[in-house]
Amino acid sequence: MPQPRLTSARAWLDRLDKSRHAMTLLFLASMMETLLIPIPIEVILIPWMLCHADRKWRIATVALAGNLTAATLGYYLGMFAMDQWGDTLVGLFGGEAAYEEFDKQFQEDGFMAILAIGIVPIPFQIAMLVAGASAYPIVLFLAAACLARGARYFGLALLIAVAGKAALDIWNRHAKPIGIAGLVLFGVWVWFKWGA
Repeated sequence: MPQPRLTSARAWLDRLDKSRHAMTLLFLASMMETLLIPIPIEVILIPWMLCHADRKWRIATVALAGNLTAATLGYYLGMFAMDQWGDTLVGLFGGEAAYEEFDKQFQEDGFMAILAIGIVPIPFQIAMLVAGASAYPIVLFLAAACLARGARYFGLALLIAVAGKAALDIWNRHAKPIGIAGLVLFGVWVWFKWGA
């Protein structure tokens, strides 16, 4: 009996990887994760890099490009829209307490505050708004975002390069029975393992 097309996470990733729109979709998903969705893009990156290790560096590059594009948009949103829609934006992106806490850290050392929030898998939106509203130099903002998110995405690619076969064996052993839901559970595990 033929197997349905999307019965396993591996089948879904293989189909995604063969799509001519795969990198465009990854770019857009990375943008959405940076701007709106509080689920880390690693939910997709880790298993995709494991199953298609030959493309790991390209996957990391596209994810970083999407992130930096969205970070630029978020920065300018903070710069031009905080006066008029600040309360709404702050509420949408984490709340007043998160905004004030990050703003305090940002005032002490903006570059390091952006670098720190960019490395851990927590929402980056507040950093974008604060940097833009403070008219922090865009070049420094993007440099910190590039270093932080680059460390995350290229760090994953390096980890896959080092531990690839063993990690892929573990993934293959556990991905087939859990299907697409495995991607979500794996991402949640990564979130709590490294984000806490």
